[in-house]
Parts: sequence; C-alpha cells; structure tokens
Amino acid sequence: MTDTYDVIVIGLGGMGSAAAYHLARRGHRVLGLEKFTPAHNKGSSHGGSRIIRQSYFEDPAYVPLLLRAYELWAELARDSGEDVYRLTGGLYVGPPECETVAGSIGAAREWSLPHEILDAREIRSRFPNFTPDDHFIGLYEEQAGFARPEATVAAHLQLADRAGATLRYGEQVEDWQDNGSGVTVTTGTGTYTAAQLVICPGAWAPGLLADLGIDIHIERQVMYWLDPVGGTRSFLNDPIYIAENDSGSQVYGFPAIDGPEGGVKTAFFRKGIACTPDTIDRIVHDGEIEEMRKRVSELVPALTGACLHAATCMYSNTADQHFVIARHPAHPVVTVACGFSGHGFKFVPVVGEILADLAMTGGTRHPIDLFAPQRLVSL
Repeated sequence: MTDTYDVIVIGLGGMGSAAAYHLARRGHRVLGLEKFTPAHNKGSSHGGSRIIRQSYFEDPAYVPLLLRAYELWAELARDSGEDVYRLTGGLYVGPPECETVAGSIGAAREWSLPHEILDAREIRSRFPNFTPDDHFIGLYEEQAGFARPEATVAAHLQLADRAGATLRYGEQVEDWQDNGSGVTVTTGTGTYTAAQLVICPGAWAPGLLADLGIDIHIERQVMYWLDPVGGTRSFLNDPIYIAENDSGSQVYGFPAIDGPEGGVKTAFFRKGIACTPDTIDRIVHDGEIEEMRKRVSELVPALTGACLHAATCMYSNTADQHFVIARHPAHPVVTVACGFSGHGFKFVPVVGEILADLAMTGGTRHPIDLFAPQRLVSL
C-alpha cells in the first residue's frame, strides 16, 4: 500500500525541518524523510553555533530576507520555548577595502541598518581581546549573534510534529519520480506519493538533484574550540566576529557560549577540502589545529591554548556562492533548496517559509530571483 500526502520533504536538516514545520502549520498533510537521526551531526546543521547578522557583505539583496528571518527566529524561540538564538553584537574587521568590511558597510548603508564604524584603536579599547592591525577598521552592529543549529532543527521538528507532520528517521530515499500528477518517493522502507515534493538535500545534492544540471561542490570544513590563555571569563560578553586579513583570509568566531570549560569556538571561512558525504575525513589533524591557532591569534592573541574539541561539517557550494531556492525547472511539482555555500543557516526560518510558499502556491512574496538555478547552468 502506498501512503499519500499533500507534500513530502526530503531531508530534515536546517532547511527541511523548517519547511516541514511551515507546511504543517498551514494545515497540509506532510511527510518528512530523514536518512539519519533528528538533529544529527553528519551534514551541515550542527556544531553548537552559527553566526546570524544583518549587515550582509555577501550581497545587500539578502537583507530583506534576513529581516524576515529575525522575526521568525523570535517566533521560533517563543513557540518552542528553546534557546535557539541569542544576540551578542557582531564585529567585522579588516582592511577598509576588504570584502568583509566594505561589503558590510555597503549593506548597512543601503538598508539603513544601525551600525558603528570603529578604527583599530576603538576596537582595541571596546573589545580588549581583539588586537587588529593599525590600518584595520571594523563595523559593529548590535543586531548580530548566533543561532544554535541542533536546537533549531529540533525545535522545528518538534513544532512540525505538534502540527501533525509525519516524520520518519533512519529512512534513506532511494529514488523520486515526477509521475505527471504528483511525485512518487521510494525509500528502503516504502513508497510514498504526494502532490508536491520539497528536496533539501544538503551535501547530498549532487546525487538527489543530478538532473538540475548545475554543479554543487562539496567541501569539508572544520570548527575548533580553543582554550584561551587566561581562561574564558573575558570572552563571555564578546561579540561574534568575522575578520579578514590583508591576504583575504577570513576567520570567524564566537564568545565563550559553552561555559567555563567549553573554550572559544573559531574557524576559517571558506578554507575547505573537496569531499563527498562518503569520503569526508572526520579526523581533525594536528597541523590543521596549529594553522587555526596561528591565523586566529593574529586578531585574538589569547587563542593559542589547547584545542579542547574539533568537529567537521560540509559546505555545499555553488559556482557563485549564492543559494538555489526555486521550483525545479523541469518538474513543477518539485521545489528545491540547496547550495547554501557556508552562509545559509541564519536564513533557516525564512527559507522554510519560502519553501512552503513555493510548494503550495508556486510563488512567494520574498525576493528570491537571485537564487534561480538557471543562472548556474552555463557557469
């Protein structure tokens, strides 16, 4: 017997869990399929923290989506009762002309976002853990902080279940087919049909969305929790930060959000090694840890202590590092969300809302033209 639904969601990580929730809360009969356990650590939606920010150096076109995402972050925290996000302030540091700084300033000015421009002396005075070079400047915004990825996924799944969604874990999708009047999804356990399909495959996009005709490049990334010299006390009230040096190397980090024994999390941004979900090296090597210490201590000298913990995750990169969010060009009953290129998690709540819109009405009020897959076919 084949079970039938209004919509099936493949992949219940950050984007898929949010889509399942937004669809179920609207009264649709939803089936969510996840090959791993809830809020697992095998893909991209784990690691304890992800930066959220509004002065968006990647492209000012993202800012309207961020403003809506912030409204939905607040709703998610209220409705779930969970600590899914927190505002700490954010500091973006580097040479005045670098992408991190100039792009952040441009977005803040275009959208009239509250912000301050600080010179190196002001940064050192206000945030003593940071020692930028004399020619560096920074943008500081209060409306930045971090989201808790595992808690966010778990909260969306809890609310989706409460709204009536059927969520199946440990069930790997083997195939999906557009059958003309809807979709058929086959797993190792059963066959399901629905009027609509939403695919949120993360690093599994090259397989599940091969017929999309675009390249999704998967990279291994590493997150580090370093024990600061002198302890974590002085890091408790720091802002999140993104820092770029004269050679264009970007690092990012967080305050001490995991308690006195939890260290301080930091990582490179866009310094990955090509992999697949099957070939990723989950071991973090001593040379990698030393490279991280050396680079981050250029800005935060105390981060030369022991590495307390490290973890890997995967970026799913498009050629232009912008997302793919759209109805499938060849299958109008299929909606896709992939290629979040290492900067997507802050958008999770609004992407869930957009996917629900696209799946059930074919359109959305949100500005998503930037994310059409057709732009990538010739790249």
